[in-house]
Amino acid sequence: MFASLHTATLATRRVQSVGSTPRLFKLVRAAIAAHRQRQFLARLDDRTLADIGLDRKTAQREANRAIWDLQGVDLHRWSV
Repeated sequence: MFASLHTATLATRRVQSVGSTPRLFKLVRAAIAAHRQRQFLARLDDRTLADIGLDRKTAQREANRAIWDLQGVDLHRWSV
């Protein structure tokens, strides 16, 4: 009984550890992409911002978000 529980625990840990690295890379890639997009948004002029329905204040607020703030970013599109 002990051996089978121990083996099952080791197998479960292996699956969890294998899955965590690709997720980490996916998060890092998404964070870098979001940061670049936010910096690009900050450089747009007021006319272009108005064309996409944003004002300067909203664009600056978005551009100033932390690199790890990925709320609203679709992580499923970032494949490893």
